[in-house]
Amino acid sequence: MLSRYYDFLPLACISAFSGFRTSGLFTTFGLEMDNIEQYIEALIFASEQSIRTEEILYCLQSAFNQDFSEDEINRCIQNITDKYNDKQFAIEIVKISNGYQFLTKKDYHQVISLLQAQRSKKKLSQAALETLAIIAYKQPVTKPDIEQIRGVNCDYSIQKLLEKELIAIVGKSEALGKPILYGTSSLFMDYFGINSISELPQMKDFTDNTVSIGEQSE
Repeated sequence: MLSRYYDFLPLACISAFSGFRTSGLFTTFGLEMDNIEQYIEALIFASEQSIRTEEILYCLQSAFNQDFSEDEINRCIQNITDKYNDKQFAIEIVKISNGYQFLTKKDYHQVISLLQAQRSKKKLSQAALETLAIIAYKQPVTKPDIEQIRGVNCDYSIQKLLEKELIAIVGKSEALGKPILYGTSSLFMDYFGINSISELPQMKDFTDNTVSIGEQSE
C-alpha cells in the first residue's frame, strides 16, 4: 500500500529517505531532527535536476510529520553552501532555475572533460570515426567530398557527429548547388585533448595501427 503514495513525492525525496520503517506512513522514517542539514544535503545530492525549496520543504514535512518554514530551509541551505565553498571540496551547491544542485567546481572542468571525451569516443561507431577523421583532416569539406572518400552515404554519421557537437557547419561551398561545408568544433579539440588542429597526428603516422581516433563502439 505504501508504494501508492510514492507518486506524490519528488524522486529525490524517495531516494534520500528510502530507509524508512513501515509502522506508519511518513511518521516512522526514524529521522533525527538534529541532523536536518544532512537530510537537505542528501535531497540536493539525490536530485538529478535542481530541487526547489518547496520540494525540500515538502519532503521534510512529510518525513518528519512536522512543519518547517522556508526561512529555516534557506538558512540550512546557506550553511551547506558555505561548507562546500571551502577549497577542500571539489563540488559546490549552485542555484539554478529557482532550485539548488550539486555541481563540480570550474577548477575541475578540464579533467572532467577528459572523462567525457573518453566516454564519447567509445560511443562513436567506426563509420562515425572515419567520417570525423576525414572532416578533421580535410576541413572545410562538403558531404559529397566525404562520401567520395568513404565510398558510402554519410548522412547518418554526419548527423550523429552534429548531435554530439564534435563537428559544425562552417559555411557553404562555391561549388554547384552550394553544398554545406563541415569542420571540427571547439568541443572536438576539448574531447581529444588538443589545442589546435595542427596537433593532430600526421597522416603518415597512421601506418602504425596503434594510432587511432577513439574506439569503435560495441
